[in-house]
Amino acid sequence: MDAIPAGALILGVKLFLVVNVLLIIAAYLVYFERKISAWMQSRVGPNRVGPLGLFQSFADVFKLYTKEDIVPALVDKKYHMIAPVISIGISMATYAVIPFGEYYVDGVNLMAVAPGISIGLLYLLAMSSVGVYGITLAGWSSNNKYSLLGGLRSAAQMISYELSMGLALIGALMISGSLDLLEIVKSQSGGKWNLFFQPIGFIIFLVAAFAETNRAPFDLPEAEPELVGGYHTEYSGMKFGLFYLAEYINMLTASCMVTVIYLGGWDIPFLYENLAKAGISQGNPLLALIQFGVFFGKLIPLLFFFIWVRWSLPRFRYDQLMDLGWKVMLPLALANILLTGIVMTILQYFGIL
Repeated sequence: MDAIPAGALILGVKLFLVVNVLLIIAAYLVYFERKISAWMQSRVGPNRVGPLGLFQSFADVFKLYTKEDIVPALVDKKYHMIAPVISIGISMATYAVIPFGEYYVDGVNLMAVAPGISIGLLYLLAMSSVGVYGITLAGWSSNNKYSLLGGLRSAAQMISYELSMGLALIGALMISGSLDLLEIVKSQSGGKWNLFFQPIGFIIFLVAAFAETNRAPFDLPEAEPELVGGYHTEYSGMKFGLFYLAEYINMLTASCMVTVIYLGGWDIPFLYENLAKAGISQGNPLLALIQFGVFFGKLIPLLFFFIWVRWSLPRFRYDQLMDLGWKVMLPLALANILLTGIVMTILQYFGIL
């Protein structure tokens, strides 16, 4: 029997780690959301299962696994089953191109699942667009008018805000000059984060990320007052759990994109210069751990912000959601591209760029 190639073995280990780590992080994001919302509302939150309630997420997953999978008689059973798998699968597939640091072995960056993809940003946008198919299929296959409306709302919401999100990124791309996420991070080294040069694009992208992930105040596809539960009304057990986990993984994906594109990834001004003086330079495993820690340290405030907004702002009306996307964010995104182009042209004319 032929030996397994080293590259395939490394890829398999990466995939195993990413899938399992994502599921654990998503489960604990649910725990922290419940604790943070309880803190904001002067409640206690989960505190019984395990120390400080830390095992509550495992109890919730076990409960969902053991609950009966109720499938209504008139649903399209094939697509009803496939829809949550699409949602969770697409949400995990986005992590193939996100770099969490730089640690090279034989010229391969081990801090990314599939390194060296020159169109990583396009891949992320494509995956985020395809993810809506899971929700739309769930609404259509359920043979329920509330579910169908939720699926249609999600599709309309994705179209409206995907445009603004894509246009908001163009300003950052004009500055970095690359679609490779690793090159985008490198272009921001030394504290030259795109957040400082593209504040309008950053705000537009962040707002669009809320809409793309169906997080409040943009959770119209599952609005309880008018749609019962929206696209997942006819789901129970672990099928519902997959939709739930996909939402939190998408929230983590959006935070990763903000970190990579606008917050310099694992960059902190002067940190790596001082580490190099201490003998901790490229190729040192400790440096890779520090980079991953810095990256994750930037994610935590963003994830807190997602949770904080959900428990602070009321849900938009549907007309308000569409007005914001088409009448405010889209013109602002176009104006940001024009302004970025003008400023870059002036700076190039005077030899500053």
